[in-house]
Amino acid sequence: MIATAVSLAAAVLLGGSASVLADGLPDLGDSARVDLSPQLERKIGEEIFNDIRAHEPGYVDDPDIEDYLRFLGHRLVAASANPAGDYYFFAMRDNTVNAFAMFGGFIGVNTGTLLTAQSESELAAVIAHEISHVSQGHLARQIAREKQSSIATMVAMAVGVLAARSNAQVATAAIASAQAASIQSQLAYSRDFEREADRLGFQTLAKAGYDVRGMSDFFGRMQLAGRVYENNAPVYLRSHPLTVERMSDMQNRAQNASYRQVADSMDFHLVRSKLRAQALTPGEAVKEFSKQLREKKYASEVATRYGLAYALLQGKNVAAAQKEVDTLTALKASSPMIAGLAARTAVAAGDHAGAQRIYRDALQRYPQSNALVYGYAEALLDGRRYDQSLRFIESQLQVHSTDYKLYGLQAKTFAALGKRLQQHRSQAEFYLLQGQLGAAVEQLQFAQQAGDGDFFEKSAVDARLRDLRKQLAEEAKEKKRNGG
Repeated sequence: MIATAVSLAAAVLLGGSASVLADGLPDLGDSARVDLSPQLERKIGEEIFNDIRAHEPGYVDDPDIEDYLRFLGHRLVAASANPAGDYYFFAMRDNTVNAFAMFGGFIGVNTGTLLTAQSESELAAVIAHEISHVSQGHLARQIAREKQSSIATMVAMAVGVLAARSNAQVATAAIASAQAASIQSQLAYSRDFEREADRLGFQTLAKAGYDVRGMSDFFGRMQLAGRVYENNAPVYLRSHPLTVERMSDMQNRAQNASYRQVADSMDFHLVRSKLRAQALTPGEAVKEFSKQLREKKYASEVATRYGLAYALLQGKNVAAAQKEVDTLTALKASSPMIAGLAARTAVAAGDHAGAQRIYRDALQRYPQSNALVYGYAEALLDGRRYDQSLRFIESQLQVHSTDYKLYGLQAKTFAALGKRLQQHRSQAEFYLLQGQLGAAVEQLQFAQQAGDGDFFEKSAVDARLRDLRKQLAEEAKEKKRNGG
């Protein structure tokens, strides 16, 4: 998957620091030879994802892109074989075409896949395929075929497989261990698993209202690329072997399905424009989008103007960015991404009241947009509306109690208000929700020493600290049991 995953795999496989992945997990001792439970799978997935988010430079920490993948992914999940499943979708900044399913419903999508897909239905086909791998437990079933493997070895193999699936170079490092043969045999999903993911993915795609031809179209291009580049085939083909039988089956299913023309969503085009702008310097991006508009070579004028406005704002040409935002308004373009860009442009122009108004209006239309929620809280902070910011964040936490970014914004607001105990208390939750238990404990210790707060606030800090210290002690015992 990524370099971090390789280091995690090596840590578990080589013993010494096996606790890197085992932190907070049940006993992974050598005597354990049982299948992975859904709870353990989720815990493992969270551990790996938290490490990716904390240490991988390729992790895309962009609320607009996160929102888009979440909306698209959950639309597909609702139409899948397990609509009640708990999934988390995220992007990795990597030009290669790849997507990967991890334990516990964590699904990563490379930005190269977002940019290579020629329609939203093609992108949805890739994600539906990965959702099917998760719903059918393919990774766990694949690893568990080694009946004599302990859970610790199975976890290590899984991480090595995830690393190898994304990059041929890291594959060599991941399998250069005592488990080399086992991991090597698991690099690709079996043909049976691929056929099953194709079949269920196709059904999911159709039920979700996408064009089912997107599946055969996308994989067909991957197959052609594999022939052109021979030994340097797209990464996706190395982990998802594409046979003639699979392609024929996809094409037959598409031909037998009723024709449905499906328009791409506006956000599909906007996300692609944003990614293209981020891949260039602001100056280069401005030239590229300006050229497309001048020559009228674009799939969406709105998305192209959005890309130009975004690049201009990144280049601190606020007046020109505002002009493009005004043009988008004149085109009656509506999207949470466009509203967010308009608000950020207003902030850059010093119009904090205007930005707050834009966010408030947009949240009435798009209440599920995390990007707008974070943006509005930041705009209130920038405008020194601290009490209002605090009330807004607290109202959001009542609905999204596990959103670490909201706790981070809450900590910033408390800091601006001079409430140090509450600041450190919120910062503790910010770290805890990212799997950083030690940092959370440290923040609660700072809260105890803050010198402010009333009796009830201090009591809450003391109780929370006792709870987290107990968790730390349990993890220390677990590390010892696992030779950490």
